[in-house]
Amino acid sequence: MHVFERYPKESGRDYAFRILRENIISLDLAPGSMLSEKELAAKMGLSRTPVREALIELTKGGVVEVFPQRGSAVALIDPERVEEARFMREVLECAVVGQICGRLSDIQLSELEENVLLQKFYLDNHLTDKLQMLDNQFHQTLFCIAGKSRIYYLMDSISIHFDRVRRMSFAVVKDLKIVSDHEEILGAIKKGKKEQAMERMKTHLSRYKTDEVALRQEYPAYFKPV
Repeated sequence: MHVFERYPKESGRDYAFRILRENIISLDLAPGSMLSEKELAAKMGLSRTPVREALIELTKGGVVEVFPQRGSAVALIDPERVEEARFMREVLECAVVGQICGRLSDIQLSELEENVLLQKFYLDNHLTDKLQMLDNQFHQTLFCIAGKSRIYYLMDSISIHFDRVRRMSFAVVKDLKIVSDHEEILGAIKKGKKEQAMERMKTHLSRYKTDEVALRQEYPAYFKPV
């Protein structure tokens, strides 16, 4: 498990939640792995109380499961929850790109183009951590341009099931379309082609369906049995 620096004034509970969430998304805490409050607290330099509170919060979202007499474990990937998260993102993100089509300032366009160029570099050099960070940043920037940054944070807080599958795709799928998808989305927005931008976004967010067979073959123990 990777432990990151604690933010100034960040509460113990929020810190524990952030560390656990990031490690679950990155698969450093793999689906099905048991979670010890005592061990987690020691690694994060916290008491057990904030760790327990963070685990309870993750349990509410179905990311952590509690087993009587055994303790807590990272939940297996549930395709139904992944699809719910994808549906939510499709509805919100297609609306956002439709709203900002043809309305980018030169500074906003430059910021997005720079992001995509960096994505290419990280993809070519197999730096998946940085690639996922820039992927998130690209989508977040679209929401910020639309004046919907708070909606992005709300969406992001319940997208963890979808994010784990995205992370696996980076490691398994040979011909990743993530950067080319972003190029096409940005190109359509720049030209003011609303329907095309929305359709490209829908395709982008649905790619995991095509990749699911490969993901299940590579990580069969990570998925909830059908």
